[in-house]
Amino acid sequence: MAVITYRDALNRALREEMARDDRVFLLGEEVGEYDGAYKVSKGLLDEFGEWRVRDTPIAENGFAGLGVGAAMAGLRPIVEFMTWNFALLAYDAIVNSAAKMYFMSGGQYNVPIVFRGPGGSALQLSAQHSQVPDPWYANIPGLKVCSPATPADALGLLKSAIRDDDPVVFIEGELLYNVKGEVPDGEHLVPIGVADVKREGADVTIVTHGKMVHVALQAADRLAKELEVEAEVLHLRSLRPLDTG
Repeated sequence: MAVITYRDALNRALREEMARDDRVFLLGEEVGEYDGAYKVSKGLLDEFGEWRVRDTPIAENGFAGLGVGAAMAGLRPIVEFMTWNFALLAYDAIVNSAAKMYFMSGGQYNVPIVFRGPGGSALQLSAQHSQVPDPWYANIPGLKVCSPATPADALGLLKSAIRDDDPVVFIEGELLYNVKGEVPDGEHLVPIGVADVKREGADVTIVTHGKMVHVALQAADRLAKELEVEAEVLHLRSLRPLDTG
């Protein structure tokens, strides 16, 4: 086991999957020369070159649509949004193209694409960078939606998302990039659609995802200490599909 940050776990997932499959490529604003707004793509341009790490103009609907077309043509693009707020400009490409193409084509076209980036509240980034888009996309048929809370979940879920044959919306907690945690050595995959019990408890269950997992764990500890109530904390990890087992 290694202890690494959430950011480094995402970077490792990108690096491992790009090395494993030459159809995988990354595109988005400042993902290359600048290493990404949150440095998630650090070092990837030097390792894989400009054909597979593509800086784009500030035109979210344009490069999201480019990614959808590349996926339909057999590649496995990863589209990074600087923040999920800006992905509103790409809503048409995500919802009307990526999510619906398999159904509209009668099963002729899969769209193996990952849309990823930071979402939710953040420090000193104002209302226009702090939207929580998770429930919007979780209500769209054809999309899978992931919201990891820990470095291990971030690594395993992103690798699974990249390998998935359907479009995946991957929402990273904007306040989680520096969070550290244990990550298994070697290959590590987390299945999409499988929740994880982060804390055992028999009195009440708190169901949550993303950064709120950490808040829920703190609340559960207080409940136990102050009220002798043992709360189970269930991390969904995936919002679509939900784990109903």
